[in-house]
Amino acid sequence: VQLQAFGGGLVEAGGSLRLSCAASGRSSFSIKYMGWYRQAPGKQRELVAASTIGGRIEYGDSVKGRFTFSRDNAKNAIYLQMNSLKPEDTAVYYCAADRANWGTEFWGQGTLVTVSS
Repeated sequence: VQLQAFGGGLVEAGGSLRLSCAASGRSSFSIKYMGWYRQAPGKQRELVAASTIGGRIEYGDSVKGRFTFSRDNAKNAIYLQMNSLKPEDTAVYYCAADRANWGTEFWGQGTLVTVSS
């Protein structure tokens, strides 16, 4: 499975960005879990938002109310609408997927989001 993420960039605090990620490859039809993670400099990778194929969505505490996760199962794609961005949202954002109901078997290459103050 290959994961390709798009949409990162530089934005001012309070602005918005939308990330996209699509899965491809022979095993992509069996993906159940897809999500977004991020890693800021000097920090551990953390969950941003993710869902099972059944639709249950989980958000990281720091993004609740500002970020919206969505998924298109027919396209094996996920999206992350990020509003009211803060400088502390600056990180490399990674797309992840798994053939189990929850996990990170596959990782994308990451896309950098930089929020200026």
